[in-house]
Amino acid sequence: MIIPILKENQVLFHPVLPFESGSNHLYSFDFTEKNSELSAELIADTDKFAAYIRTKLKENNCKYGIGGYDEHRTLYARSRHFDKDLASPAKEYATERSPEAEPRRLHLGTDIWGPAGTAVYSPMDGIVHSFAFNNHFGDYGATIILTHLLNGRGFHTLYGHLSLNSLKNMQPGIRIRKGEIFTEFGMRFENGNWPPHLHFQIILDMQGWEGDYPGVCKISERDQWLNNCPDPDLILNLNRYIRY
Repeated sequence: MIIPILKENQVLFHPVLPFESGSNHLYSFDFTEKNSELSAELIADTDKFAAYIRTKLKENNCKYGIGGYDEHRTLYARSRHFDKDLASPAKEYATERSPEAEPRRLHLGTDIWGPAGTAVYSPMDGIVHSFAFNNHFGDYGATIILTHLLNGRGFHTLYGHLSLNSLKNMQPGIRIRKGEIFTEFGMRFENGNWPPHLHFQIILDMQGWEGDYPGVCKISERDQWLNNCPDPDLILNLNRYIRY
């Protein structure tokens, strides 16, 4: 199992963000139905949604916001992208779901919210598995996936909502060193039309996907997806800095 290996090596991972533990704090965002501040109008309007993110960070004196793993989010009602069933790793989707069908709402990664242009570091040595510009409203936008080998076990990390500049000169197989800045948070026109943030996800088996991997699943399929996508904080090691 990869989880004991990640726990054993947790103190050795390089921070994924320029986060100073002595002076920075994290605000924990709640994007479930419990958050009464999230109206349908707010989450549908990217400018209003971005203003909400900035306001919460400022009010709580936090440089970044964080949250989302294993979270059942009403947030995804903002895009029909999450009302479609995944059909194949070829990035094709099934026809629109019927009104009674189950949409995808369970988040499989951790989101870190902050300014566009925020540097992203590789937590360990790896190589580029694949990359793509997933340019649908609500999708990842610019995306990079790395492959790692740790104690003889291979796995992957996905970085979504990046800048398009991050994809320049990118090629599968390129070596990325631990602590190397290899990407950055993107702006809305390049990150799937979201307020700037990083979607970080651990993936054990890519299951044939390239440049993309589902970051949201149906709640009825929760166990099978989470088994392949363990808690990102095993690498991020950031939840301990949340300001409640």
